[in-house]
Amino acid sequence: MLREQFEGPWSAAALTGITDDIIEAEATGGEAELLGSLAGLLAALDRSDPGDRKRIREVVSTLTRGMEMDLDSFPPESGIVTALPDADALDRYTYLVAGCVGEFWTRMSIAHSPALSGWDADSMSMTGVRFGKALQLTNVLRDVPADLRTGRCYIPRDALAALGLAPADLLEPENSGRARPALAEWIGTALGHYAEAQRYVLAIPGSQRRLRLAALWPVLMGLETLAILAGRESWLAAGGRARVSRRWVYSMVARSVAVCSSDRLVGRWMEGLSGKVASLI
Repeated sequence: MLREQFEGPWSAAALTGITDDIIEAEATGGEAELLGSLAGLLAALDRSDPGDRKRIREVVSTLTRGMEMDLDSFPPESGIVTALPDADALDRYTYLVAGCVGEFWTRMSIAHSPALSGWDADSMSMTGVRFGKALQLTNVLRDVPADLRTGRCYIPRDALAALGLAPADLLEPENSGRARPALAEWIGTALGHYAEAQRYVLAIPGSQRRLRLAALWPVLMGLETLAILAGRESWLAAGGRARVSRRWVYSMVARSVAVCSSDRLVGRWMEGLSGKVASLI
């Protein structure tokens, strides 16, 4: 219903129906406030540049289909741990919930940043897709223990079966060693995506400091998160989610502001982190 309203034309009555349904389903105060803002949001969308409006509608449509895939794949309150069936399913999921955002970001940046006018929109959009997949796959791998306890296993069922494991077996931290080849495989896939993300960062002219930093920071944080995860023996332990420290973030931001205009220094930094991850899997 929400997707139909974004695609237009929208109606206040339909938005009220969506809001009422979700509030009845015990939406939080923040969720209710957000839903109550939909009419103003869609009115602003109607006033936006036609090209921007088209891109926004496309990305919202794709993202909501990713949400539907998640709900279909992992029925709420099923009481069992369910896994995605195979690598293709996980790849599709990472596109629907994040890869499409990389594509959207790229096309919006080209439309509004004269410094990127020389970019090939189709080619760089595909690189942007890989960028988004890298970040989402990092989230997926980092959150495995927490997701398992809500019945979600994004590590494909066929990969686990090849190791003699069922999705529910990952609830036991002592299976961290047996399941590690699956973790290593998907960290390797993420590194392949990050290689494209690094190319994306360096394709942004060094003179465009803010735009480059906006792309650089998630790459650095994602790679450091993977390094922390890869270095953990008991990576399935509950409550042990890999995350960078606040101190590391502050240090990274300060250093990046100083070096972001240098292709050589930025490139070496990203490659160093990628090599660190690769050495741990």
